[in-house]
Amino acid sequence: MLHVRVIAPDRLTEPALEALTGEDAVTHLVLLRGAAHAPSGDVIEFDVVREGADPVFDRLRALGLDSDGAIVVERVDATLSASAERAERRVPGLGVDAVVWHEIEHQTGEETALSASFLAFMTVATIIAAIGVLLDQPILIVGSMVVGPEFGPLAALCVGLVQRKPRLAGRSLLALGVGFPVGMVITVGAVWLMTAADLVNKSMLLGERPLTDFIWRPDALSWIVGFLGGVAGILSLTSAKAGTLVGVLISVTTVPAAANAAVALAYGVRDEAVGSAVQLLINVASIVIAGVLTLLVQQLVWRRARRG
Repeated sequence: MLHVRVIAPDRLTEPALEALTGEDAVTHLVLLRGAAHAPSGDVIEFDVVREGADPVFDRLRALGLDSDGAIVVERVDATLSASAERAERRVPGLGVDAVVWHEIEHQTGEETALSASFLAFMTVATIIAAIGVLLDQPILIVGSMVVGPEFGPLAALCVGLVQRKPRLAGRSLLALGVGFPVGMVITVGAVWLMTAADLVNKSMLLGERPLTDFIWRPDALSWIVGFLGGVAGILSLTSAKAGTLVGVLISVTTVPAAANAAVALAYGVRDEAVGSAVQLLINVASIVIAGVLTLLVQQLVWRRARRG
């Protein structure tokens, strides 16, 4: 369930109440006259079940409340209310499976900013993965997966393509297109510095690496892993269950591959650099394709559920 707080100018209060009153998905409707000061107006609060939230938000935005007032949405972890239970029974589908498009557009949109923190996380993750490659240490590879921030832009790209939001898709591509190269270039420099300090050397890359050798050898399983990671990532996002585990799934063939490519470039090992780059491109593509297909299927299922 979602808790919604609306700030409505006086002229929009009654239309907003009319849009909400009698809506099966809405419960706990409260009106506070003149309670808002910046922006000024009335405050309307209500709870809405996730599976019926999108049509409600569509009506409120159609009134211009997102531009002339405000619509603030919060997730509710627990609700002890018979009224809320009745609302859930009245609306078809399950809340955990519901796709609230307004929510995920905003949520993923925030992740597309090409910020200093995004570049820092990408760089740190790539360097950690590079050290993991050289030491053949899976625990460091997993650490880099946790740190890697690329799931946000990948998910936003999928949402932008499905919802036909070119600006969202464009910002996502910019974040990915700059983030990976910046992380890789800085990692090349870091490898050179560590080599100069006699901490690592080229033989560590060329030697036997049974635990991390798969990173630069793309095959059919690379595509399958990336595809399944994309499905898992989007499902967790739309069902409000995104967490660190999903970041690990998404990063499993992205950040490590970028790191392996950077290390190979630093040491002039062309075949590993090319193999790692191909691995990265294949899996980014498979993740995006899987994410788009997952969103399209969810969109179709929910349209049919609402009609039914």
